[in-house]
Amino acid sequence: MIPYVTSLFAGVGLWTAIGVTLVAGLMRGFAGFGSAMLMAPIFAILFGSAEMVVTVVAIELVVSLQLFPQVRRHADWKVLTPMSIAACAAMPLGVWLLASVDKNAIVTAVSAVIVGFVLLMWTGWKYTGRRSTAATVTVGAVSGAMMATTSVGGPPVLLYLLSGNDSPEVNRANIVTYYFLTQFLLIVIVLATGVAGWEALARAIVLFPVMVLGAWAGGRLFHGLASERIYRNVALAILFATGMFGLLREWLLA
Repeated sequence: MIPYVTSLFAGVGLWTAIGVTLVAGLMRGFAGFGSAMLMAPIFAILFGSAEMVVTVVAIELVVSLQLFPQVRRHADWKVLTPMSIAACAAMPLGVWLLASVDKNAIVTAVSAVIVGFVLLMWTGWKYTGRRSTAATVTVGAVSGAMMATTSVGGPPVLLYLLSGNDSPEVNRANIVTYYFLTQFLLIVIVLATGVAGWEALARAIVLFPVMVLGAWAGGRLFHGLASERIYRNVALAILFATGMFGLLREWLLA
């Protein structure tokens, strides 16, 4: 069993993956976001872009299942329903891109999205348009395609949902619920098309306990053990460093 697990993670990749997953779980449990953005560029380098998508999304799905019962009563279903339907409809396009685009290009794209998202969050930029059905569907479709191609579909949804006047509790519920409604279908599509193998799912099974532990600890932090403002700045700093590593990886690893 242990040799099989070690082979799944190519030796040193096991401990790197465990460390990254633990930190990602803390981020997801506290704020409901950031975990996929942290894992995606590093896992893509370790395992390949298609394998990364299944591993990251499967891990995220387990955390969504864990958190959803706690937050569902606070979710804004009028926004989440059309957004989630549009995201699922756009996933086949994203899977086609995943199968067609070079791994290094995907790592670079993921890293650029993360850096851009963090900079927007740090500057305080907010979407100022109306939350119309057309805008909601557009955000969902863009997010769904991005999620299927890179596993990182959060930035457009986060920037859209966080632009309103909802409480942190409602924002967290909306983000967790959106992931819960979209992730299972993506795993099915990627595996059914043969873009990624079952080994990617096996890696996710190994990392499940680590992510759940981190999410549990992060959830405790959300309920009063840490300052939300301090946490968000620390989380964004970690994401920024991860994104910059992805962009500069060839120079840093040379």
